[in-house]
Amino acid sequence: MFEGTSVSVCHRVCRGVFYLLAAILTLTSQTRSPCPQTCRCNTAVLEVNCSGHQLTTVPNALPKDSKLLNLTDNKIKALAQQQFQTLTQLRELDLSDNILVIIEAEAFLGLQNLRTLHLARNRLKIIPVGAFAGLTKLQLLDISSNDILVFLDFTFRDLAALRCVKACDNDLVFISRHAFNGLSCLRELHLDGFNLTAVPTEALTQLNGLTRLHFHLFRIVSLPNYSFHHLGHLKELIVSHWPQLETLAGNSLFGLNLTSLTISNCNLSAVPYVALHHLVYLSFLDLSFNPITHIHGNLLGGLLRLQEFHLVGGALLYIELQAFRGLPHLKFLNVSRNLLTTLEMGVFHSVNGLEIVGIDNNPLACDCRLLWMVRRRSHLNFGGTPPVCTTSVPLQSWKILDLSETALRALLTCQRARILNHKPQAVRIDQGHTVVFYCSADGDPLPAVTWLNPQLRPLSSVGRIRVLINGSLEVRYAQPQDSGTYLCVASNAAGNDSLPITLHVQSFPSSPQNSFRLKGRFTFPSSTPGVNEPQQLPSDLKTLLIAVAIGFLSFLSSVTICFVFMFFWSKSKGQLKHTATIAYVPRSTVSGGDGAKGNYMETGRFTMKLI
Repeated sequence: MFEGTSVSVCHRVCRGVFYLLAAILTLTSQTRSPCPQTCRCNTAVLEVNCSGHQLTTVPNALPKDSKLLNLTDNKIKALAQQQFQTLTQLRELDLSDNILVIIEAEAFLGLQNLRTLHLARNRLKIIPVGAFAGLTKLQLLDISSNDILVFLDFTFRDLAALRCVKACDNDLVFISRHAFNGLSCLRELHLDGFNLTAVPTEALTQLNGLTRLHFHLFRIVSLPNYSFHHLGHLKELIVSHWPQLETLAGNSLFGLNLTSLTISNCNLSAVPYVALHHLVYLSFLDLSFNPITHIHGNLLGGLLRLQEFHLVGGALLYIELQAFRGLPHLKFLNVSRNLLTTLEMGVFHSVNGLEIVGIDNNPLACDCRLLWMVRRRSHLNFGGTPPVCTTSVPLQSWKILDLSETALRALLTCQRARILNHKPQAVRIDQGHTVVFYCSADGDPLPAVTWLNPQLRPLSSVGRIRVLINGSLEVRYAQPQDSGTYLCVASNAAGNDSLPITLHVQSFPSSPQNSFRLKGRFTFPSSTPGVNEPQQLPSDLKTLLIAVAIGFLSFLSSVTICFVFMFFWSKSKGQLKHTATIAYVPRSTVSGGDGAKGNYMETGRFTMKLI
């Protein structure tokens, strides 16, 4: 009896569990919408994939609990208002590779949990204000490869949590001053500006928290001063494919505390030393694919924390000694695909800290200048492409890292620099003349010739006293202060040689040309070449009288001209009298012949003719 009762209870419990499971399954099937026929649904990760089905509209009745929605590679042309309002749990939406032309305002309203939105490779020309309303948690927005012409004021104001915007490969011609208002959390911005005429400095002032900025395809010749001066938190700046960029203004990077800077695929012909000098926190610098020919010495010392320097695919001919002086943390140098014939140890602050050197695809001359590199081959990484001898005939096409120590001493040699005409010279010339000093030298490698002035300061290729391309020294329009001993120095990796040349410039006579001496002599420099003494003419009494007569005649002529002028001027003032009558009273006389006394006054007058 008890056994039958227990079995009956067991059956009832099992039947109840079965009904409960069936109810749960029924309830689940009723709450979760079925997967649209044109899509593929993955219930494990709550993904709906509708890509590649030539859809012209967003499918209806999508599962409401979906977290990923893929609508790529379709023919969707427009997004209506509140197009996705039921997908409140959606985290990622991808609408790339469609033909989107229109996005209405509030098209994404209801996607309050959306983190990522992809709209790349569509046909958008403008994004209306309010299109992103409701996306309060969006962190990544990709609108690359569209036809967007302008960013209007407050285009992104609803994206308070946005951290990254990718807007490359568009047709932007204008970015409004307040376009980026509201993006207080933005950390990364990728922007193309091929049709922009200037860096949108005013718009960037709204992005105080920006840490990474990528500028691609700009048509600007020079980066102006203070282009990014409000971006105090910016750490990485990438300027790439600016084919017309030739210079950076001295304060173009003012206000930045960068740790990484890339200026590549531009038209810089020189390293922008002035613009870089204040970037004391910079650890990565890439100037690749610019026609830079030289890296000069002692001009990068301000980059105290620099660890990597890249200049690949440039036009480098020479890296001067001490080019990286003051950079004790430099570990990685990549100068491959250039025109370098050598890389000397004196270029670096210290070679002990170097870890990676890229110098492949350069026409290297294998001599003693590369000996340091071969001897440190066990400590250096050459990036899998070891240097190869190119211009050295005995070692042509040899991989220098394969040479033994014995071969190194025998083959990687240099010949000390030597000046050919070593006879000291002394030259005397007159003031105003031009002289050229020649200094020829040979050695292996070919030595560099420099000139020092009498104060032992190096002379340059500009100015009145200059070094010519062939190594000669030219002194133009010599002056007495140019006198002294000039030093020609020829140097290479094996040593140096010098030659002193003395110049004496004879000055002009102390009297200026055509001067007059009060001591009674006229002097002037002789016009006959080679005659230095001035000719002297006597000044006797006759000469003095002639000079006085000439002076008197000049004075008389001036007075006569004045009177004539006054005469004609007076004639122009009307009728004039040519005579004047003047009356006068003479002194009184006393008469007394008859004893009588009487006083009388007699008047008189006379006439004067005026001329």
